[in-house]
Amino acid sequence: MVVLITGASHTGKTLLAQKLLEKYKYPYVSIDHIKMGLIRSGYTNLTVEDDSELTHYLWPIVREMIKTAIENKQNLIVEGIYIPFDWTKDFDKEYLKHIKYFCLVMSEKYIKHHFDSIKKYANSIEYRMDDEGCTIESVLEDNAYFLQNAKKYNLNIVFIDDTYEINVEL
Repeated sequence: MVVLITGASHTGKTLLAQKLLEKYKYPYVSIDHIKMGLIRSGYTNLTVEDDSELTHYLWPIVREMIKTAIENKQNLIVEGIYIPFDWTKDFDKEYLKHIKYFCLVMSEKYIKHHFDSIKKYANSIEYRMDDEGCTIESVLEDNAYFLQNAKKYNLNIVFIDDTYEINVEL
């Protein structure tokens, strides 16, 4: 089985991947690690700020990694923001039945009531060298974008509303 975890920045994608690793012993790959490897090695001129272009650049690589894992009957968790909302079009039914998708979205209410905690736990699993761009406005905007598009494409949403409690069963 392949598990895809996406969502806006600071929603806990890496934390959920780590929890699933510990519970199910499925390895995970962070698309951010692939991104940074390509940027630092000079294999792309894109920068960390080029989110839309990075999705187009990284998705073909990630998509084929997913197919390879399924073909080899391997379990894999893939987490990151660089999963396009129309991702299902790239897989036939035989692949899709082996993929679970979760889009983490925080409600406006949750963000407004818990923004200090969102910032506080930003480094729970990975260290963020520069988090100055994380403002309440940017978090609200990013989560609204993910919610709107996940609904548009009828994708599975893990909605974080009252408390930060994510229990995903595979």
